[in-house]
Amino acid sequence: MTQPDRTVVIRVGGEGGEGTITLGDIFTRIAAHAGLEVYSFRTYPSEIKGGQVLYQTRLGVQRVHSEGDEADVVVAMNERAWKECRGDLCRESALIYEASLEFPEHHGQRYPIPAEQIAQELDWARGKNFVLLGALLWFFRFEMEMAKAVVLRRMGRHEASLDHNLAAMREGYAYAREHYPEPFPYTLPLPDPDSCPERLILTGAEALALGALTAGCEFYAGYPITPATPVMEVLAKYLPQFGGTLVQAEDEIAAINMIIGASFAGKRALTATSGPGLSLMIEALGMASMTEIPIVLINVQRAGPSTGLPTKTSQGDLFLSLYGAHGDAPRFVLAPDSVKDCYYQMINAFSLAERFQMPVIVLCDQAMASRVESVPPPGELWNPQLKRLLPTEAELADDYRRYRNTETGISPMATPGTPNGMYLSESLEHNEYGYPDQSPEMHQLMMEKRARKVETARQMMVDWRMAARRWGHEGARFGVIGWGSTRGAVREAMDWLRAEGVEIEALYPHTMLPMPDKAMRDFISTKNAILAVDLNFSGQFERMVEHRYYKELDARDVRVASLRKEQGVPFKVREVYEAIKQLIAEGQGGGQ
Repeated sequence: MTQPDRTVVIRVGGEGGEGTITLGDIFTRIAAHAGLEVYSFRTYPSEIKGGQVLYQTRLGVQRVHSEGDEADVVVAMNERAWKECRGDLCRESALIYEASLEFPEHHGQRYPIPAEQIAQELDWARGKNFVLLGALLWFFRFEMEMAKAVVLRRMGRHEASLDHNLAAMREGYAYAREHYPEPFPYTLPLPDPDSCPERLILTGAEALALGALTAGCEFYAGYPITPATPVMEVLAKYLPQFGGTLVQAEDEIAAINMIIGASFAGKRALTATSGPGLSLMIEALGMASMTEIPIVLINVQRAGPSTGLPTKTSQGDLFLSLYGAHGDAPRFVLAPDSVKDCYYQMINAFSLAERFQMPVIVLCDQAMASRVESVPPPGELWNPQLKRLLPTEAELADDYRRYRNTETGISPMATPGTPNGMYLSESLEHNEYGYPDQSPEMHQLMMEKRARKVETARQMMVDWRMAARRWGHEGARFGVIGWGSTRGAVREAMDWLRAEGVEIEALYPHTMLPMPDKAMRDFISTKNAILAVDLNFSGQFERMVEHRYYKELDARDVRVASLRKEQGVPFKVREVYEAIKQLIAEGQGGGQ
């Protein structure tokens, strides 16, 4: 049991189609409404029905930073759930299970619940998951009225099944209360509602969508693709309420071209996709770069290649996002590292897109997009919201050149209908007026202009708050670098090491392009050895860092070790912990 850090890990397993994720998701939200901190993870097969589903949630009295490793409580809806979890349980784990099943090898505490029988007696065979949900509510001593309110909020639109599911939940609660009146060993103390800090219960997809709305997104076009579709679903609900427009396009190519058109017309525009969809968007992404039209694109990564593991998580699209283009097509790439950060980085994405008139890719992943997490309400924005540079009346009256070559690379962009602001926006190489010009000199000039915007942004972001996150023992000889959703596991592993007296420091850039060079070089300058954490097969971030900062690494003889994983699931805290311990034990890297 993980009581020293006052957290509990609950793992729910069952077959696709029997409500496993619904059980885990609603229980997580009930726990959050009860005042506990929550952090969840889900993994499921790509089939519509069948296959094994796992939902893991971690509850804590204090802030929780990962879904946890070993399970304290297993809710087994079928036999396979137990078999797949038994090698990953804490020593005194509790097993809550469908009573018709048998698990002779489990040596912890057992709590059989006749969920199927109760559901059948209610003439609601589909309600097995809600019977088990009711039992969980009793074990953790959550109030039924509060739980009912959460169910109504989440499932109120399903009127035909709502009363049946509530009845099943009540019966499961009553059965567990009658047969297991003793205290449950993993119950956490519930905070006083009057002293509870305010929390929002969000998924990463919801945070991305809310960040886009805060940033003033006015147009969304997208094509449904797992696991990015929830972003579109949230915006379909809220964007019209903010005066915006959402279009479900016929494919990804149409979607990105629609947002390019909307942005050309002066609207802040967004699309969301996953790896295969981003591949289809690459040509149009290059056109947005060439024509200097601001767009924002969310890439919710999934495991590839090809169709790959469409419902599993990965960080395998880093190279595609950074370099995917024919020819050099500058863009920005941001990487939020938490649900909360998804909100803020979306605001930064629109600021960068609008000010620098470039595409911005925001890299999320399946685990973070679907994760339910309790987060503080948004506070003051980290950085000012930047706007598109419009031509002045003097520029329009004199000699308006849409692609005027400037010191920063940014040139004023008129919107259609602006008097004297008409110009040609051409995907061919063009001159300052936008007219096609394929001379060697003009191509070189315009390539330098477009690239200059990236360097201008790099200098600006030196003063940006949270262009990179650095924490741990300042100046420690050993360091960890990573990006995106792996931060939670890294942070907890470092907490374990700090408790052992080990000095370690970490750096997580939020801007992958442009990289925060000053922050990276300052970090490298104090290190003897660095562990690069990548949730992909080839260690894409590690290779990127070694390529860009080879001079700094060679000057100090800094060894860069690699921790890679490509299994469709996140890192465990222990995997990171053991990799750091090995790095330190080897003690390689001379240092100066």
